[in-house]
Parts: sequence; structure tokens; C-alpha cells
Amino acid sequence: MAASGSSTLVFSSSFAIVTIVTVIAISSPVPSLASKPSNLPSPKRLPGFLSKHWHPITPQQRLQYQYETRYFYQRLDHFSFADLPRFPQRYLINSQHWVGPSRLGPIFLYCGNEGDIEWFAVNSGFVWEIAPRFGAMVLFPEHRYYGESMPYGSRDEAYKNATTLAYLTAEQALADFTVLVTDLKRNLSAEACPVVLFGGSYGGMLAAWMRLKYPHVAIGALASSAPILQFEDIVPPETFYNIVSNDFKRESTSCFNTIKESWAALISEGLRENGLAQLTKTFHMCRELTSTGDLINWLEDAYSYLAMVDYPYPSAFMMPLPGYPIREVCRKIDGLPSGTSIPERIFEGVSIYYNYTGEADCFELDDDPHGLDGWNWQACTEMVMPISSSREASMFQTYDYNYSDFQKECWKNFRVVPRPKWITMQFGGHDIKTALEKFGSNIIFSNGLLDPWSGDSVLQNISETIVALVTDEGAHHIDLRPSTPEDPDWLVEQRATEIKLIQGWINDYWEAKKTTFDM
Repeated sequence: MAASGSSTLVFSSSFAIVTIVTVIAISSPVPSLASKPSNLPSPKRLPGFLSKHWHPITPQQRLQYQYETRYFYQRLDHFSFADLPRFPQRYLINSQHWVGPSRLGPIFLYCGNEGDIEWFAVNSGFVWEIAPRFGAMVLFPEHRYYGESMPYGSRDEAYKNATTLAYLTAEQALADFTVLVTDLKRNLSAEACPVVLFGGSYGGMLAAWMRLKYPHVAIGALASSAPILQFEDIVPPETFYNIVSNDFKRESTSCFNTIKESWAALISEGLRENGLAQLTKTFHMCRELTSTGDLINWLEDAYSYLAMVDYPYPSAFMMPLPGYPIREVCRKIDGLPSGTSIPERIFEGVSIYYNYTGEADCFELDDDPHGLDGWNWQACTEMVMPISSSREASMFQTYDYNYSDFQKECWKNFRVVPRPKWITMQFGGHDIKTALEKFGSNIIFSNGLLDPWSGDSVLQNISETIVALVTDEGAHHIDLRPSTPEDPDWLVEQRATEIKLIQGWINDYWEAKKTTFDM
């Protein structure tokens, strides 16, 4: 029985290929940036789309959907003629329901995000579920420098320094996807088969950008929770944390206030004699805290990711969580007896995110203490997304975006200078309405307003073919997740609208091909 809810809906290669057959099932990030005194939090960068605490794929998730795992040897640099080593890009492919080139069977391509592609495959059930009705092939290419798609033979070599990381960019990733699908179509004599793009979060950004950059390769894109406007000064930098804060405040004002007051309480405790040892004990840390700032970052991560996955049903997208997890966090914080300290309340609440199953005995702050992961590199080069926290609307500590501090920390970590205007130079962003209206078509921007990334996306229809689907109760690319019996009516309606729009793109393409053939 669908849950009720009040939500508004607005409108083969010349190179070696290795193949592995796998079976999966569909089931229902952020170091500090600049050096500061040890008990104070550091200047901020937006949380990564993919949590460093993401939950591994379980054996139960490897049951239903059959696909082949293949590797395509990509150029390291698509935009030069330098003789550089190629690298194996992993991709997942399922042609079980594909009607083939003779019937112009579509190819559904999911633009791989900043992580293991299998994880995105098992969490993108919508693509798998609609493929049979369209007679579509399903293709999940992995993003370079993530998962198994490592240049230079290993992660250690690929992440060695700024020189080896230099080819980790969005534009190189889009070229990978384009070269792969073009080569695949050629080998299958399927050059005329239409390609439809899908992506969520960073993958949604890539899907929208690929449609704009390579319109001759893909006929349309579903860009779910794609914050393509979170650059320079296009949107206010406090947008992200304001939405996170509103998500908590709508559940409980007292919960919001407790979290807002907690930062001062934690810093004060950390400054006391043996205060860090006490906080270590209160928050059940595996190793003793060396700064209150590390604890604050850990908590901020949890609140941000809870807002992203505030789904109306239980899920295990990032961590195993109950339905409406923010509601459960606030119940814990508010429900403790009078006299319970603020740090104790915060621990009980955040345990919903970090330990809902009750299996963890203690917690590690960060599995990558140096922050030298792929997303941090991208954030320090071209994916420069300003963030701040407002005094009144935010439950987080107040701070302004400081590009100078950000730049210094990027140089310290990677010996690289950010290029904050490069993304808008490449893909646009300023005056997005005019740009999309004049030069774009066949893109769905879907967003749920509980998702903190929604404030940085396209929330209004631009034209008849650039459509915004906005839901009041939706969270981070919930429409791409597998369908469940608990899906609320508004989500069922949203997916039906997306299917209708995609079918329209394909029908128009087929009709144009038929007209060309008749001529």
C-alpha cells in the first residue's frame, strides 16, 4: 500500500575487452580544508555527494539483475595527441531486453558518479525497471579514477600526485562515456539506436552536461538532484546548509535548537582539562579525539547526509536507516530525560545515522585522514562549490565562504590552484534560463525539496523540452531508486511523468528517422 503524502509535482573495440558475468539485486564526503587551532572547526567545503560512510553492497543485493562486467581501454587524455598510457574503464552492460539495432532499440546510459559503479547500479532501480518496457539496453560506465577504473595500473599510482591526478576531470569523464557508447554502437551495428542518459547527483550533473555538450550522441537526459548552479555566485552560498537546517526544524524546533547550541557546548567541553577524553567516551570513538574540530566535521557530515537521504521508507543507500530518519534523530535528541547533557543528546541522535543497526561498538572519524581521495581533488580543481552558514537560518556554526583559505588548503594537499570559473566556462550556469532555452532540449531536472542540493538545481520549467519536476517531500534522487511498496503516490506520479517524457523523446527520434528514411 502506497504511503500518503502531500507533495507537489511541477512540471567491441580495437582494444582488449575483458568480460565478467555478475548477478546483482536492487534493494529497497568531507575532510577539513585549512589549518586552524585544534579545537576549532576548519573552513568548509560542501559535503561530497557520495558519503565516505556509504554502506557496502550486501549479498542479498546480488540476486536479480544480470549484467556483464567489461573493460574498455580509454585514452588517458582525450584532448591531446600525447602518447600516454591507456587505462581500463569498467562498465556494466545488460542487453537482455534490448530489441536490437533493427528496431532502433534504445540504450539507457547511466553516467557513473564518484564511486564504485556497482554501488550506483544497485541503487538506481528505476533504470533497470523501465528498460524492459522500452526494449532498452542498460549501460553503467564507471567514472575514471573511481572503483576499478584506475589509470596507471593502481589507485596508489593514480593518486600519487597532481601530475597523475591531472586527468581526473568532468570533461574527461564525459569524453569517456561518449567514446565508449559510440564504439559499442559501432561494434553492434547500432549507430542509429538512440541513447538516453540518466544520472543522480554528480552523475545527474554529468548527464545534463553530456546532453548539452554531445547532443548528437544522446537524445535526452534525466538529471536527478543535479546541482549544476552551485558554482561561483550563481546561488547564495548558504543555500545548502539552510535546507539541511530547515529539514530538521520542520521535524522539531527544539531539536534544531539543541543542534544549534551543541557546537559551543562541544568546543567548551573540548577546552576543559581531559575534555577531549570525555568527548571520546561520550561519542564512543575508537581512538581518542585530538581536536573538537574533527568531531564537529563528523557530526556535520551526518546531518548533511541525513538530509540527502530523508526518504519516506527504510533504506540502505548510504547507511542502513529508518524511514524519515531525521524524524527519528530528533525523537532521540528530544526524548531523553531532563538533565541529559547536550553532547549526550547529540550522540543519541547521530547514532541513528552511524549505528542504526546497533552493530558498531565504536566509531572512526575518517577512513581517509589525509583527504587525498578523488572527490577532494575534483573539489580543489574545477568542482569548486562555495559554501557558508548563516547566523539565523542555519543550525550549523556561522561562517562565511573564504576562497583564500580554501585555495591555501588545496595547495597544501595537492599542490594545485583551483579554477573556480572553469565549470561555468565549460558547461554554463550564469543566466541558465536563456542558455537552456536557446541551446538545450530534452532534459528533465528532477528535485525533491528536502534534498539540500535542490537549491542549486533547475527548479522551473525552461521550455517545453527542458522540464523541472519538483516534489515537496522528495530527497536525494529518490526517483532513481528502486520502486517499493511504500512509495508515496507523489513518487509514483513523478516516475510516470518521467517515463512519458522519455517515451516522447524516443518517439520523436523514431519519427524523425522514419521521415529521413522515407525521403
